[in-house]
Parts: sequence; C-alpha cells; structure tokens
Amino acid sequence: MKRRLQQKIQNSKFKIQNLKLNYFQLLTGATVAVVSTILHPTIATAQTETPPSASSVRSAVQILSPTPDTIADDPATTVILQFPALTQVELQVNGQLVDKSLIGRTETDSKTNLTTQIWYGVSLKEGENIISAQVAGSTPVITRVILRGAPKRLTVETVEARIPADARSIAKVKGQLVDENGNRSNRDAVITLIPSAGKFVGADLKPDQPGFQVQAKKGEFTANLRSDLKAQTVRIRATANDLEAFTQLQFETALRPSLVSGVVDVRLGARGTDYYGKLRDFLPPNNEKKTQLDFHSAVFATGAIGDWLFTGAYNSDRPLNEDCNCDNRLFRTYQFSEQNYPVYGDSSTVDAIAPSIDSVYLRFERSTGKASPDYAMWGDYNTEEFAQRSQQFTAITRQLHGFKANYNLGNLQFTGLYGNNLEGFQRDTVAPDGTSGYYFLSRRILIPGSENVFIELEELNRPGTVLQRKQLNRGPDYEIDYDRGTLLFRQPVLRTDVDDQGQVLVRRIVATYQYDSKDSNSNIYAGRLQYNFSRTLNSQSWLAATYLQENHGLRDFQLYGADAMISLGSQAKFIAEYAHSQNESDVMGMVSGDAYRLEAEANITNAMLGRAYYRFADAGFANNATISFVPGQTRYGAELTSKLTSSTNLRVQYDHEDNFGIAPQPLNTFEDLFTPRTQAIPGSKVDNSLSTISAGIQQRLGKATLGVDWIHRDRQDRISGSGLDSNSDQLRSRLLYPLAKNLTFQAQNELTLSSDTDSVYPDRTILGLNWAAIPGINISLAQQFYTRGQFDGNSITSLSINGEHKLGTDTTITGRYSILGGANELTTQGAIGLNNRWTVASGLHLNLAYEHIFGGFFGRTAAGLQFAQPFTAGQSASSIGFEGGDSYSVGLEYTDNPQFQASARYEHRTSSSGSNTVISAGALGKISPALTALLRYQQANSSNQRLSGLGDTVNLRMGLAYRDPNNDKFNALLRYEYRENPAVIPDTILLGSGTGSQDHTFALEGIYAPNWQWEFYGKYALRNSTSYLANDLVGTSTVNLAQLRLTYRLGYSMDLVGEARWIGQSSYMETGFLLETGYYLTPNLRLSAGYVFGNVDDRDFSGTRSAGGPYLGLTLKLNELFDGFGLQKVVPPQQQESVVKPLAGQQGRQGDRVRR
Repeated sequence: MKRRLQQKIQNSKFKIQNLKLNYFQLLTGATVAVVSTILHPTIATAQTETPPSASSVRSAVQILSPTPDTIADDPATTVILQFPALTQVELQVNGQLVDKSLIGRTETDSKTNLTTQIWYGVSLKEGENIISAQVAGSTPVITRVILRGAPKRLTVETVEARIPADARSIAKVKGQLVDENGNRSNRDAVITLIPSAGKFVGADLKPDQPGFQVQAKKGEFTANLRSDLKAQTVRIRATANDLEAFTQLQFETALRPSLVSGVVDVRLGARGTDYYGKLRDFLPPNNEKKTQLDFHSAVFATGAIGDWLFTGAYNSDRPLNEDCNCDNRLFRTYQFSEQNYPVYGDSSTVDAIAPSIDSVYLRFERSTGKASPDYAMWGDYNTEEFAQRSQQFTAITRQLHGFKANYNLGNLQFTGLYGNNLEGFQRDTVAPDGTSGYYFLSRRILIPGSENVFIELEELNRPGTVLQRKQLNRGPDYEIDYDRGTLLFRQPVLRTDVDDQGQVLVRRIVATYQYDSKDSNSNIYAGRLQYNFSRTLNSQSWLAATYLQENHGLRDFQLYGADAMISLGSQAKFIAEYAHSQNESDVMGMVSGDAYRLEAEANITNAMLGRAYYRFADAGFANNATISFVPGQTRYGAELTSKLTSSTNLRVQYDHEDNFGIAPQPLNTFEDLFTPRTQAIPGSKVDNSLSTISAGIQQRLGKATLGVDWIHRDRQDRISGSGLDSNSDQLRSRLLYPLAKNLTFQAQNELTLSSDTDSVYPDRTILGLNWAAIPGINISLAQQFYTRGQFDGNSITSLSINGEHKLGTDTTITGRYSILGGANELTTQGAIGLNNRWTVASGLHLNLAYEHIFGGFFGRTAAGLQFAQPFTAGQSASSIGFEGGDSYSVGLEYTDNPQFQASARYEHRTSSSGSNTVISAGALGKISPALTALLRYQQANSSNQRLSGLGDTVNLRMGLAYRDPNNDKFNALLRYEYRENPAVIPDTILLGSGTGSQDHTFALEGIYAPNWQWEFYGKYALRNSTSYLANDLVGTSTVNLAQLRLTYRLGYSMDLVGEARWIGQSSYMETGFLLETGYYLTPNLRLSAGYVFGNVDDRDFSGTRSAGGPYLGLTLKLNELFDGFGLQKVVPPQQQESVVKPLAGQQGRQGDRVRR
C-alpha cells in the first residue's frame, strides 16, 4: 500500500514536469526527453539528429540512471531505462530479477521510437551492486552502484598539522566512519575523543561519560581542540563502539611578544624591622640594632629572541617556588586540601610556567617540526624522554631540579640532564584492601611534588610481568599528605581483577618519591642519544642509548643501556633492550647485573597473529624508577593466534620461566615491618623453572562463544625440600553468552586432569555477569571458587563499576568540574569529583564496588613466599600478597545544576586484621550571585596490612567567598576547618592508645574600597589545638592573628599606608605597627619613608624584646629590560567613526546619521 502511494506521488510529479516540458517545447521547437526522479537530478537529453534506423534502435538499451560507479546513500534507488519501443526489458540487480510492479512511469517518443521507463524503489545491498538490463535475446547493459555500508573503520585527522602552544589556539579535528569498501558510511554515531594534551572546547554531547563526545552525522564529525602551554606532540584517540583510530598534532612553541614584569626594592632601616619581610626575620632574638641596607629584586620575562622563546625568572630573596608558608615544593603545584581557603569565588586558573626550587629559572625553546622541541633550561623538570615505549629496564620516571637540554640534529635527538638538591629516593609497593585509603608509605616528610604513583596489574600466580600500568594524577586521582606520607584515592582500589582470558590479576599501588634525607651532597646526571628512523604515527622506529649516574655519598647508582623499536608499518613491531646497573646496597654491598628484553609482534597473514618474547634480569640488577620486575628471573616464549574461519580461532603458546634470585625474608615484628629501608631484607635463594604448553580453540556457536584450552605445566625445583616439583595437565573451558544486547554471562572452569596437581595453580570456577550500562562504563559481578591446590577452599566475590580506561586515565573528565565565577576545576574536583561513574539519571551518578575475599592469598610462587606486610621496598613486589575480608563502597554524585554540585561516598572494609571506614561528602554551589559556599567532610583510617589500632583521621572544611560580579568594592573570604588526628602515623602505636589530637581553625579576611582613594583590609584567624598525650594528660593551645591595613591615596602620585599586626597565644605575644608614605617620582618609581615598631613578649624563652625606627625605601617597577625587551608598545589609535555633519536646518533629522 505504501509503495503504491509512493508511486502515485512520483507519477503526479512526473506529470507536472511533463507539462513544464511541453510548454518549453512549444517555445523552442526542440524535441527534449526529460526524466525526473526523487532521488536523482533531472536528466535532459536534446535530440536534434536524424533518428537511427530500426535495426540499430532495437539493440540499444541504455541505463540512464544511476550512472556507473554511483555511490548511493539509501538502500533503495530509482532506475531509468531507455530502450526501443514495443520491446520488453528485464531488469536485474545482483542476478535477481526485479519485480515489474516497481515500474512507475513509461513514455514512448514517436519520433525516435524510444521508450523511457522509470523503476522506483529498486532494492540494493550494502557494498557493490550490479544492475543489468536487457531485451530478450540481446546483450545486457550493466552498471555498478555502491551502497554505503555499516561502519567498519574509523578515521580521524586534524586540519592543522601544528598550532601554537599558547592555551588559545584551536585545531580542528575531523573524521569519518568508513565502510568495508572504503567509502564514507552514512550512519550516525557518537564519537568519543581523548587527547593526551590540550582540551576540547564546545558542547560535550554526553558530559556524563568519560572523554569528549561529538555526534557523527552521516558518517562525518568535527571537534575543536584548544592547545595548552607546553610544546609537545599530542596524540588524539577516537573511539566509536569497537572502532578506534589515532592521529597526532604538534603543539609548537608560541613565539609571543616580549613581556617583562618585576620589581627592584631598596630599603634603608634598622635590622630586623622589615615589616613586609618574612615573619621569622621580624624582631629576631639577639637582634643587633644596626642600620642596614637591604636590596631585593624579582623579575619575570618571556619573549621571542629570533627563532627561540626565552622564559626566565629570578628572585634575590627566596626560591621561586616558596610560598607564604615558606614551603618550597617541586613545580609549585597545590592540592585542594592545601589551599589557604577552600573556595575563592573565582573560577580562574593559574599555571606555573617558571617553576624552580631555587632562585633562578631559565628556558630557551624552539620548535623544529620534530616530535619534541629543542630546549635548554634550568629549573624543575620531569624525565619523559627517558621513559620511551621501548624502555623498561633503562626507563627513568622522576621529578627533578637542575639543568636539562634536548636537541634535534636531523633524525638524531640528544637529551641530557643534571640534577642537584637531590634527596633520598624511595620505592614502595602497597597492596590495596578495597578502600581508598589511607595508605601509609614507608617514609615521612616527603619532598612535595616529587612523587609518581602507579596502579599495576599482574597475574596472581605469576609475579614478574606487569600486564598493565597506569600513572595517576595528583588531584583528579589521589591526595597525598607529604608530612605523614599517606595516599587517599578518589575511589576504592579493589584487590583483584579478571582479564579477558579469565585470569585473576592482582592490583598493587606503586609509589616512588624523594624524602628528607638530610643529605645535601647528592646529584644526578644522565644522557640519552636517540636516532629516529621514522616519526610517523603508528610506525615510529628508533635506536637509542642511555646513561645515568646518581651519587648519594656511599650509595651511588649507575645505569646504562641501549634500546630500539622497529616498526614495519602497522603489521609488525620489534623491541629490543639491554641494561646494566651497578649500585651500593645497604645489606649486600656493591652489586651489579644485566637485563635484556626482546619482543616481536607481527600479523603473519590477515588471519594469523604471532608474538615472541624474551626477558632476563640478573639477581643483582636494580632500577627503582621503572616498572616492577623480579630480579633473578628469565622468561621467554611464543604465541600464535589464528582465525581458521569467521567463527573459529586457534591459539597455541609456549612459555618458559627460570627463577634464580633471592626471595625477600618474611617479617613478623612491628619494628621489622615498619622500619624504612631502600630494599627488602634478603631471604632464601630460589632455583626453579616452569615450562608451560597450551593449545586452545574458540568457537562461536550462534550467540554463544565457547573456548577450550589444554594446559601442560612442568615445574622443576632444584632446591630440595621446597615442594614445588610437579607435572600437571589442566583443562580450561570458557563460555560467553549474551543474555541481552548489553548483558553478558560468563562461565569458566579450570580442572586438573592429571593425578599430580600444580603446586601454584589451583583448580578454579568462575561465574560472572557484565553489564555495559553506558558506553565506557561496565558493571561487573563475578564469583570465583578455588578447589584443590594451595588455595583450596578460598573464594573471591566482586562487584564493581569499571571505566573504560580504568583508574586515573580519564583526565579529561576533570574539566567538567567547575562553577563559573565560583570555583575552578582544582577546587571542585578536589571537593566533589568521583571517577568511573554510572549515570543513573541526568546529572546523577552512582559508584558501586563490592569485593569478598574468603581466605588469605599469601601463597607460594616461583619467586618466593608471599607474606602480609604494610609495604615493601624496592623491587620486591612479588613478596606481597593480599588478605581476605569484605570491602564495599557506594557513592553518589550530583552535577546537573551548573550552580550546585555535591557528592557523598561510604566505604567499609572488615578483615581478620581489623576494619577501616571511609566517609567523604562534599557540596559546592552559589548561594547567590555574589556568595559561593563549599563544604567537605572526610574520615578514614589506615588501609595497610598489619597496621591497626590507629585512630580515624577526620577533616571538615567549610568555606565562603563573597564576590559581587556587579560591584567589586567589597570582597571577603571565610574558612573553618576541623581536623582530628591529623599527624597520626604508624609509630604512634608505640606511644599508647591515649594519643590523639584535635584542631579548630577559623579565618576571615576582607577588603573594602569605596572609591579609588580609600582601601581597607582586615584579617582575623584563630587556631585551637588539643593534644591527648595520655588518657589523663591533655594539652591545649590557642593562637590568634589579627591584621588591619588602611591605604589612602592623596592623589595619583602620593599615598599613605598604616598597618598593624597582632599574634597572641598563652605565653607569647607579638605586635607590629607601620606607618608609611610614598611618592611616585615616575609611574614606575616610588620613593617611600615610614616608621615601624614591633614588640615581642615571650615569657617562656627569650623574654621581652622590641625594636623600631624610621626607614627609607625606593621601589622600581620593571616593565622593560635591555634594548626595549618586554616593553609593551602603546596600542595605536583605533579607526574612529566619522560623522556626517547635517546641513543647515536639518538638525535632528535622519541626515544626522553615522557612517564608518
């Protein structure tokens, strides 16, 4: 019925067009054949020649539409035929006869004796279609039509090859969905874009999902990526369902106009009376009341010098990174919990582009079109050039300070570094307990900004090969207390996971950092020489050599080696690496060792993938700044995967492992477990080998997928009495069945067939459900039962919400946490943000996790015995297992209102060693357009193994910020913070159960400027502390701070300032007063004179002291350096609008108008 109605509509349109044609023929006298369709443009053919003979006409069948090699969008098309009159024509598509009911219009031209026939709604299949038409007994006429198919491939590219790294430039990213014939698919889809740097701007189609989503319409999509401030190569990943594509873009050095900002200050006055200097230098004990001349300068400059961008900073009085609390941290980065006020009523952000823990920062940089820019610098830096994809044993991931240079000479790249101010370096591995923390590291007083935190996954029974390693980001992923040495994550860290093959994986928290070692003579220097054969995306190839020397007095460390990565297009890749280390061990003296790594992976045919590997690490090889490995282990093997048919896969693997190192010694006492050390205490020697042969087949039967593997293990132990010898055969069967479109059931069984059971691998049964709630978020429920073997009777139950990129990789999601004019992303993410969220309603997100471990998993592995320990030092992660117990968490987050965001999370863990409860809640929003409020509550205990008895650490922060966007005369900030046990550490247990502390902190400050002449500033802060040194001994203290400042400008050239400050507590009081007048000799030069007085009353120590007197000052504001560098040129007058003067008597009429 629908098809007949469509044909009637087409016929009506055809009649209308014929009427137009007849009218045209009357005007021109020409004979024209016009054919019109809905899906194709009008075809007009003028016939002015003499009609052909009858014999030639009868054999001429033409397909007027579609034309050959037409690419069609719709699965039904219109076919227009022209053939001799009074003949019958057959139309076929892909060899199938087309029903003649699809004929919609037939017209015969009497002059040419030709018939034009239109077929409507002719069906096409995806891909190539052959349309043929013929008169009976004649040769058919053939044309080909391509119908766009379903997406089989995704492409992505950038319009611009490079853009300036100025945090403003925009690059256009575009892509297509492509079908199997290489044509653009006309399907719609949601594309997820994830850049390694920069930020996508514009509307996010699905802001609740990880990454940045755009809509692909008819197979095409575009997005805009804004650069950041770092020149680098940016990798952009695009995904759509199971399709994936990559492209890259260069953020090149932005050669901006020069800019200089700074001050030079000279002061002549009494020593120890500098009111605006450091508080500890004001009225010092034993002050010699002498007159002295003080000089202070601070300057920042940046700008282009030829092809190079220069950036520099200098401060003669303090390190550049030092803040008002006299804290000097690497990279000058702060967490939400370290801000003076929880909220500032301001959504702007600050980037530190000249970080240095000393007084100088210098950097010369230029872009050369290579993968990385040329630069030479002095300041804080990281070591990304020493951690390439081909490096594991020679990789170095550190945050350092000193000199660093990178230079490209053609395809040759050199990187060198030197670091001073080096402190002690530590590597800790901690087993998670299913909660977010607190996780205590082995050291206290960490160097702020020096840490690197990773989550590693490796096989439960096969330590030594890390399968996945993700680096976490401070702020979005975790918080760190540098004084106590604790980590608190944004979401629970479960103990286990299951990979695609059903293997149990264990998670480990790996943290490397510097700590205060009181050693000022340490340094490090390193160099890397790399020759790049190719820098093309997905085909990078290079050969490189690395050298590093770290000097720590008696504990020096040396590392050198070579590495290479060779890519043969996208079909094959080869990696080779050699490393040698030598170091002075605390317990073993001078040790050295070698390490090798060979990996090859190739698509042998379109249906066959091969992989081979070889890894070796001497027992004496060491490197704590890289991925985890087992010293004294060799592992090699090969794997072949083949696609026999479209539904059948075959896999064959051989693997051999030798262990010949020294296992860590099990520890039992509190002192042994919590004593910091750089490496584990050596225990017993291991000497064993394992050969594994496996073969399996995977078959798809309808909706179900069935897999069967045979596994043979031959384990030999050359140390008598160890009990590791075994020779076993195991059958592994696996079933995957989709119960619904986004719900999959999984079952797996591992059954030992031989009478001899493997001493490490037990029998096991898995039952699980996986629900793809939304793209990128999966909810998994799994139950595992262990039978026979060393874990007989144990079980694992887990329920979790897993993000597509796992913990810590979705850094782009943090950009959504911001309240315009209220708080920036750092503040909002720190107070509200959750990761790996399931959207249950618009703006409402849920985070769930449950894990039940029955029995402890402290088993025997080929690398040694695993035992319970709070943390393990150095490369001894293979010795740490995980405890049994229950852990669960539930979290809710609301972000639908742009003026209000809130979240709450509850976690609990119980085990034989104790319990831990984590509670966190936060809310942030605009009470009014001028008033922003923030509230956050946090409570947690310790999560380390063998650590119990510590009191909960509680933190409550509340903040208010008043900033009227329409009237900036008055601004105010308020802060209240309650802390309980903020300094508790594992050593606190030794002091008894009565220890603990409570702190209350209140602060309020405001500024009021009724006009340009008057400015009033005031601040008040109070801190009350209570310490419970024992059950019957309590100490309390209260500290007050009050500050007032009044500024009056007599004119544009003169001002008057008065200020007072008071600090008081029970046995100490300090006051300070200042009166100053200033006169601007020029807009950049101020001459000042004033009087200052201060008094200290310290009854317990130094007694009463005071100082004061007049002083003179001269302050020069810098806005220019040598030869006008940094001088901002005056903007030329803009073109003014010209006014057309009205003629006399036309005032007020329309002639009084303006033109440009």
